[in-house]
Amino acid sequence: MGLLDQLVGQVAAAAGGQSQDGAPQGTLIAGVMTMIDNAGGVPALLAQLQASGLGEHVASWIGTGTNLPVSAGQLAEALGAGQLAQVAQQAGVEPEHAASGLAQLLPQLIDQLSPGGQLHEGDLLSQGLRLLAGKWLG
Repeated sequence: MGLLDQLVGQVAAAAGGQSQDGAPQGTLIAGVMTMIDNAGGVPALLAQLQASGLGEHVASWIGTGTNLPVSAGQLAEALGAGQLAQVAQQAGVEPEHAASGLAQLLPQLIDQLSPGGQLHEGDLLSQGLRLLAGKWLG
């Protein structure tokens, strides 16, 4: 099993559950991919979250320790209504459900994409996210 297969498997395992309000986290992957693309990549999205007051959270997701939780409200404020509405539309859920699902998904996703405390950029990350989306979206 290659590194890409392992990455996709880990993220799939982390994202395969249900959020507390019943919105499947897997349906949010396409919205997350669009959000990452629109931000200019994972590092740019993380920079946006850091600039919005979630720096300590983002650092914990990338780091090797415990991931700090983020609330749906904190994430909604950091992303903004437009970005959240776009993710919700792609996932086919209401914005508040998207915020709740993203609050559970993003820490796990970033944690899985940064083994050993290092965020892997470039083609491997893009390929992994696209393969993951293909798995869930057919």
